Amino acid sequence: MPNATLERPLIQVAGIADAEEAALLVACGVRFLGFPLGLDVHREDLTRDRAAAVIAALPPGVRAVLITYRKRAREIEALCDLLGAGIVQVHGEIDVGEVAKLKRTVVKSLVVGRDDLDATVEAFSPHVAAFITDTFDPATGASGATGKTHDWRISRRLVETSPRPVILAGGLTPRNVRQALLEVRPAGVDVHTGVEGADGRKERAKVERFVAEARAAFAEIGAR
Repeated sequence: MPNATLERPLIQVAGIADAEEAALLVACGVRFLGFPLGLDVHREDLTRDRAAAVIAALPPGVRAVLITYRKRAREIEALCDLLGAGIVQVHGEIDVGEVAKLKRTVVKSLVVGRDDLDATVEAFSPHVAAFITDTFDPATGASGATGKTHDWRISRRLVETSPRPVILAGGLTPRNVRQALLEVRPAGVDVHTGVEGADGRKERAKVERFVAEARAAFAEIGAR
């Protein structure tokens, strides 16, 4: 079902480089792995075939999420089929009619600093399982994986008013994720560059701390 329920609380790490990195994340307790493919600004982390191989080797209970800027439901469905991904996170200028055609669990981006957030929530809520906030970078035109935070008061308001769960993303790190969760109280968090080292690969110590801080905050706010 397009609007199937996602597990809560949710911790997602995006930008998987290879099977070794996926295994590291799983070992650290991450159960949602994001694979950005079909992008508009950023370089893809790995090819579609390699992503499909990584996803096929994931253990039971770990879920692959396609993160894409593709605009047509047919293209998105074909890419999900190739990868074996049951969840798709849609970004960019996609028409609500195309999202309504998707036969996957759909998460729709809400880009703070660019989107008309209230209008987007109203239009897409009937067709998605959740929303994910993120940060627009006017310097690069990127809407996601910017490494920048936004005004968390905006995300808190979305959490309070959206009929669908809201996942918080945008500049999260092991240092700020606990405070972000306490202030915003979202259904989940997503991190990409915030747990990477200078070489662009995920660092075990950063991932472990991020997961620990997020779990502690979720427990404190009683997320479920």
